[in-house]
Amino acid sequence: MERKKLMISDLLARKREGGKITMLTAYDYPMARIIDDAGIDVILVGDSLGMVALGYESTVPVTMDEMIHHAKAVRRGTKFAFLIGDMPFMSYQVSREDAVRNAGRFMKEALCDAVKLEGGDEVLDVTRAIIDAGIPVLGHLGLTPQTVSKLGGYKVQGKDCESAQKIMDQALKLEAAGCFAIVLECVPGKVAEVITKRLKIPTISCGAGAACDGQVMVTNDMIGLFDRFVPKFVKQYVKLSPLLNLAFVKYREEVELGKFPGPEHTFTIKDEELKKFKKR
Repeated sequence: MERKKLMISDLLARKREGGKITMLTAYDYPMARIIDDAGIDVILVGDSLGMVALGYESTVPVTMDEMIHHAKAVRRGTKFAFLIGDMPFMSYQVSREDAVRNAGRFMKEALCDAVKLEGGDEVLDVTRAIIDAGIPVLGHLGLTPQTVSKLGGYKVQGKDCESAQKIMDQALKLEAAGCFAIVLECVPGKVAEVITKRLKIPTISCGAGAACDGQVMVTNDMIGLFDRFVPKFVKQYVKLSPLLNLAFVKYREEVELGKFPGPEHTFTIKDEELKKFKKR
């Protein structure tokens, strides 16, 4: 069957039919191509790039210009996957006008298919404004890294009845506001299962168990390219850092010993031309 560009209607159909949605992050052209070729449904240009690609201590310093720069590269490597741009901290909290303008940059400059916002009640107004402007929005509840200091650190959210109900209430409000799906991050699996059954739109688990309609991971985490810490919910399918280190060390050693480049890596010139060249 010929593969077609994924649309929001396909994601909603996956929810109705009981299928699963796959999502990974990408921050550059080559990784986007590999992920897209692997058949992943959704690519998120996450503000996690601040930590795993730009070396910041958190996602907070990431700017709109940095997000747009990386989103444009990812778009060039994405043909079939649904592409989402992650709204960075303070790109949507100041005013509705700023929020719509910045969301519009993802669509107009990076040709994204949608944007993602963190938060519940506090972002309902701007979420509606962005959607009213014709821009699809992916919600994000539970652990919201941009406001992790307010949450008291990187902690599981919804571990008691009251906080679990708050996530449920906010999820329903985001759905009513027009979000096409919601990421649930670091929420107990059983809580996420109840929320998933209640919502008509898909839920995407980021450390929220297997009962959600889809899963998302930071690609650099799951392939072992970010080693400052590995979240409990991450499964590392390969550990590339040690392999790359071995390759780089071997390259350095071969250059130092004169083993690289070899004849097979070197361009040649005809002997008679070389003789002429040497005589000049």
